[in-house]
Formats: sequence, structure tokens, C-alpha cells
Amino acid sequence: MNMKRVNFGSSLALVCISLLLLFTPIAAAETETEQESVSTHAKASALIDVESGRILYSSHGDEPMLIASLTKIMTAIVAIENGDLSSKVKVGKNAFAKEGSSLFLKQGEEMTLENMLYGLMLRSGNDAATAIAEHVGGSEEGFVHLMNAKAEELGLAHTQFANPHGLDAKGHYSTANDLAELTAYALHNPVFKEIVKTQVKTADNPYDKWDYKWSNKNKMLRLYDGADGVKTGYTKKALRCLVSSATRGEQQLVAVTLNDGNDWNDHAALLDFGFNRFPLKTIIERGEQLKGYKLAAGLNFAYPFRQGEQEHVVTELVLNPKRVTKDGADKNFGLRGTLVLKLGGEPIGQVPVYEPGRLPPKKSPYMEKYASTSAYPADTWLQAAYSALRALFRIGAEGGVSHD
Repeated sequence: MNMKRVNFGSSLALVCISLLLLFTPIAAAETETEQESVSTHAKASALIDVESGRILYSSHGDEPMLIASLTKIMTAIVAIENGDLSSKVKVGKNAFAKEGSSLFLKQGEEMTLENMLYGLMLRSGNDAATAIAEHVGGSEEGFVHLMNAKAEELGLAHTQFANPHGLDAKGHYSTANDLAELTAYALHNPVFKEIVKTQVKTADNPYDKWDYKWSNKNKMLRLYDGADGVKTGYTKKALRCLVSSATRGEQQLVAVTLNDGNDWNDHAALLDFGFNRFPLKTIIERGEQLKGYKLAAGLNFAYPFRQGEQEHVVTELVLNPKRVTKDGADKNFGLRGTLVLKLGGEPIGQVPVYEPGRLPPKKSPYMEKYASTSAYPADTWLQAAYSALRALFRIGAEGGVSHD
């Protein structure tokens, strides 16, 4: 591995510890933002790099606020992770004629969960949100429990949900930073990613002579080059809220604004700022040999560096004790440890290191199922283990109607 791109200096440390440390998620460094370089009209805003989970910009980012239909980002990802996309969702009395934005679904009507998720995210249907919640969670209350459990799992400390649609309610709030982290997490799910970038969706309508045809309310998909998501929001109290995403090359960013009367222009400015000031750079490539050791990197490592930061990256090699069976077979299958990368003294990521020639396959059914590049808490020991192997980064009001 040509490690000239990584500054080992005198800080390289060789540490032998137990195998369990390999499976400990590493928190991403949240470096200081260049507040003077970009501004918005929003009461709160945030910008995040999806691959690394690094917050690139934040203004009042941890201030709890009303979020209107940005709520549906959580609704969608919880439904995708807990529901069967091909199952039929039946519209009950609670969902029928739900106030605010609507798909105008009929009571008793049935639609696949997948199609209803398109209606949820493209047209912001409050009736769809309620029907999905009752279908996946057994009741709206049961689904809200799943939403809050997911928020806790992801470490969203300033977020609480009271409903699945975003109508203003006591105890229903989030922050710009939390929404940025939630969306970065959700965009690693291929179903969610496909839905939110869709501009027009047609769905079967067995109850009329015409099919449903939904156009995405997110104008960023048409206004900004590379835009590929995510969700609009509005209530009379929350005012205009927006989460957008865009991809250039291998880098995807997410911008969040809450209470912003000029959100389309502000999002373009935020995304431009991120792409220009924090380009994603690969500094370690899979298979490269670690200088001074007969070890090879198991994964690529990329990070959005501000100008001049890359030169200050230092590394720490954490080796695992070699474990063999009675007949001498390697219990670790060539895995020898972890290369921890730090910036400003804080861990920003980790890369597993293997004996040369013993790297695992780039893709496997397990990797595809749990692939993620943000160090969100894992549900199971296996997910926690996989988190290490994927170079993870750590990474109320009342009343009102949603009109977005």
C-alpha cells in the first residue's frame, strides 16, 4: 500500500488487544464548520456527507423544531425495514380522508406497500402515512413506537415522534442535524434511495378507469444538477422544510433546512458549498499493502476533506492476537486487525487489514444486506461485526395541517 497519502509520522502505534475491539464502532470526527462560507434563510440547517456521515455545515443544528412532513423520511425507512413491500395495505377509517396533503385513497382500498411508499414520499400523502403505520405497526401508536425506537438506535438524541405523517403535535420534533443523519442512513437502503429520486410514478388503481400518477413535489430534482432526493414539508407552524440530496461522481450530500422561505436557492448553495469545499477523496484502496507490514487493506477508505486536512491524517494499527484451531487452522481467516484513521486526534474511520491474498470477496449476500458506511448502532452482534469491516464512521407544538 502506498501510504504516502496517509501521514503515519511518529504517531503509528502497534497495539495488541482482543478481537472484540475490532467490532467496536468508531465515532466520526465532527470538525468545525466554516460558518462564514455559506448562509441560508433557514432557522436551522445542516449539510452531511452520506458516505462518511460527516456533518459539513450546521447552523442551530441541534435545536429541536417542528419538521412537518420530513417526518415521512422515518416513516418510510421504518416501513421498508419492517414491512413486506409486496403486501397489500388496506385503507382504514383513520387513514381515509386524513387532513392535509392526501393521495385521496378510498376507505377499504388496497394497495401494495411499495406503491403506497411512493405516494407517501412523492405526494406526501397523510392518508398513506396512516395506512402504512397501521399496516406495519398494527396501529398508529405501535408504528410510532417503532419510529422512536429507530431514532434511539441511530442515536438521534434530539428527536421524538408522535405520529407518522408530521401534522404538528405535542412531543413531535427533530433537529437539522438529526434529520441529516437519519437521511444519510436511509439513503444506504436501495429501496428508499430509488423511491426518493423518482420524479413520476404510476400505480394501479383498480377502483377507477385511470391509474394513479404521482409527480414528485421536490422541485430540487428538476432545479439542481445531480439532485436525487429527498422530501418536502410544510405546516402553518413549521413553515417550509426541506431535505434534499445530490450526487456528483462518487459523492452524495444531504442538505436540511427548517423554517426557510427561500429553500430551493438555499439548498443549491449548501450543496455547492459541500461539493466545492469537502470533496470526497479515497486515500486507501482495497488490496494495497500496508507499508512496513505484510498486511493489506480490506476496503477502500474515502473521506470528505476540507483543503489541507488530508495531510494531517494519522493512523494507528490495532492488531488482533492470532487464533488457531487445534490442527493449526486460522480462526480469523486472514483478518489481522484494524487500521484506525484519525484527524485532529479524533477517529474518522477504520479499515480491516488482512494477510495478502486472503482478502474476503468484495460482495456477498451478507455484505449487501448490511452494507453501510455510517457507524450507527447495530441491532445484532453480526451487524456490529460487519460495521467494523465496512470502515464505519460515527460516524412540542399542537394543532395544524400539513399542506406540502
